[in-house]
Amino acid sequence: MHRGHMIADSRRGKATTLAAFIVVLCLTMLTGCANIGTISEASLESCTVPDASTEPNPPQLPNVTQTQLRDPRTIEGPTTAYTRSDQIIPISNVPFEEQQLPVTVKSADGPEQTVTDTSRILALNQNGGLAAAVYALGFGCNLVGRDTATGSSGMDKLPKVTVNGMDLNAEAILALEPTVIITDTSIGPYDAQLQIRQSGIPVVFVPLASDKGVAGVGSQIQAVADALGVSELGKQLVKRTNSEISQTIQTIQRTMAPADTKRKPRIVFLYVRGKSIYYWFGEGSGADSLIQSIGANDVAKEVGFQGMAPTNSEALIKAKPDVILAMTLGIQSAGGLDGMLDMPGIKETPAGQHRRVVDMSDYEIMSFGPQTAQVLAALATAVYAPDQAYQPSKKPEVIQKRLDEMQQESNQ
Repeated sequence: MHRGHMIADSRRGKATTLAAFIVVLCLTMLTGCANIGTISEASLESCTVPDASTEPNPPQLPNVTQTQLRDPRTIEGPTTAYTRSDQIIPISNVPFEEQQLPVTVKSADGPEQTVTDTSRILALNQNGGLAAAVYALGFGCNLVGRDTATGSSGMDKLPKVTVNGMDLNAEAILALEPTVIITDTSIGPYDAQLQIRQSGIPVVFVPLASDKGVAGVGSQIQAVADALGVSELGKQLVKRTNSEISQTIQTIQRTMAPADTKRKPRIVFLYVRGKSIYYWFGEGSGADSLIQSIGANDVAKEVGFQGMAPTNSEALIKAKPDVILAMTLGIQSAGGLDGMLDMPGIKETPAGQHRRVVDMSDYEIMSFGPQTAQVLAALATAVYAPDQAYQPSKKPEVIQKRLDEMQQESNQ
């Protein structure tokens, strides 16, 4: 483990840190936003990151062959897909040695933004993928806050600047005195992001990775690297990440996914909240790329279902999915698996009859970042070899925290 090399020079001193702490504390007391955290002086000064590596390290997959596995269309019962590790390995421990500042980049929402200082970074989006990219580029010790979805690799102790799930709190953000903010349109409100930009802080929007799914991982990482003035490190991280993804896909399709098209499981990805199916994730949503990457049949592509849109029981029954993919917290909000299976149309599908639902953390499954290979490995194992799926001794902290919050909300 290396101590954060850039801490001493990049932090703005104890007085600034304490001032930010006091401001956020006061805001919390005044607004009652108890889920907005604060950052302590000790946590800033004790940042550590793993040893850097440029070598690909694809995730572990079960040592099996297709002939040893059951027909995935006949497997019964639910499976939760867990990644084996949430540790992100940086591409460099000293990124500032290759950094070129100031740098001017075009924000995805239009205006050019000039970044002159990366000592205090906020990377905020719906799934934590942007913070993961910042960390993987070697700037983990420069992150000063997080969104709800960011909770891995030591970033879980950073103060949270989102409320009510994924709403940005501009006051809490400004209190942390960020020198640059990297974000996308998956989080908002946009007015809050504009307010922060108008205060003089560069706010760089990057394109949504989910628009291209697995194929968009590299471009998102590169956009983050460009905004931080480390384009060359970005290229190295993109190369490493794409290598891990391609090796993982090749292994899945060679050893786990059925070679016979007729035996490939038919999968739909449903976004569930409460007692209704909010959306069916179709072609171009990013979910289609996950399904295709693990060698399964994407039912949405088969029926020509585009983007993310509400669905109905008739369409779902007609689609005849063998497996339903869903987000862990979504199932929880529906009252668990039984609550989800009671929704109109689900019980009438082969997946519903077999209770065949594969769920994964809301904060991982569509993150499309440096951990994408881990996500694909976990999903493939859960679909094809559920008895060998990794099961941690306890739920990941970010999920458990949100489950606790949901329980508290339901009790009020």
